[in-house]
Parts: sequence; structure tokens; C-alpha cells
Amino acid sequence: MRTPIIALVLLVLGPATSTAQTAAAAEERVWSLSATMAGYVLPDEDDYAQPTFTADRGVLHLEARCNYEALRTASLWAGYAMRGGERVEWELTPMVGAVFGATDGLAPGFVASMSWWKLDGYIEGEYVFARASGDSFAYHWSEVAIAPFDSLRVGMATQRTRAYATDREVQRGPFVNATFERIDAAAYVFIRADVKPTLVLSLGFTF
Repeated sequence: MRTPIIALVLLVLGPATSTAQTAAAAEERVWSLSATMAGYVLPDEDDYAQPTFTADRGVLHLEARCNYEALRTASLWAGYAMRGGERVEWELTPMVGAVFGATDGLAPGFVASMSWWKLDGYIEGEYVFARASGDSFAYHWSEVAIAPFDSLRVGMATQRTRAYATDREVQRGPFVNATFERIDAAAYVFIRADVKPTLVLSLGFTF
């Protein structure tokens, strides 16, 4: 009796396992694309837009940025995405990028995130080794948030940038982020001691 029962179990589980493996393999071959436009509203300088495009397939991460390292400057990136965790989910993507335009150079960088329950954290950083003396600089953007609802996040953000002049080396301020299916919208307010705050409005689409 044991042999027929084992055979029946294998017959039932076999196709399910094969289907799961096939679905996972198919997911690894699918491209995930996103486009985000961030608008910087500055109190004492000209406003500007900062677009970012990403493409992910399995562990491969590709990214293109404009006006991130500096105005009239673009950068192209390639990285290796690592993911894991169940209760505490995490993702780490080391990257290397080429920066060109008003600022030229090479940049190692990374993107990392972690989430647990309704809490999450996100950080992206890079160091530009610029050709011009004095243009090398460390950049970062980070967020710590709580999600009272699945489609809403609120928290604090920090940034260190040279794209515009600031009175602080690291700027800080609150933000709110809402997601509607494939659309992601956010508003950030970076507090500045000497002048009005810097406002950043972001709108993104996932394909």
C-alpha cells in the first residue's frame, strides 16, 4: 500500500512544483520598467527637473539619471540586485556608474531598502570620482517611513547634494508618499534655516 500512496503524492506534487519553478523562471525573464520625474522648487535659485529611469530583470538593475550629480549632468548605472527575508524583507544593489556632462567621472554606488511590518527604510548613495579637481563628492538620499495604509507612507527624508547650493551639508525634512496601482506620487519639504524650505514633488510610473 505504501508504494501506490507515495506514487500518488508525487503525482500530485510534481506538476505543482514544476509550475512554481516555471513561474519563477518566467518572472526572472520579465523586464520591470519605471520612470520618475522629480521637480525641485528652490527658494533662491532656478527650479529644475530631475528624471530617473530604471530597468530590472532578475538580478540585473539598470538606471539612468539626469541632474542628480549636478545640473546639466547625466549618469548611467548597472548593478546586481540581491533580495531576501520573510518577516524582515531587504534588498541591496551595488552599482557602478558613468557620470558625464557638466561633471565627468566614475561613481561606485548602491541602493538598499528594508521593511518590517508597517516600517521601512530606503537609502541610495554614491561617490563621484570626478576628472576635475574639487568636483569629487559623496551624494545620498534616504527615507525612513511608516505606512498607516498600504497605499500611503509618511516619514522623514535626508539628502546630500551639489545640484544646488544649501546652507547645510545634509538637508532633512518630512515627506508623504501615495501609491495608486502603477502610479507613485510624493512630496518632500527640506527645511532650510536661512530661507524658505526646498520643495520636491515626485511623480513615477511603473510598467
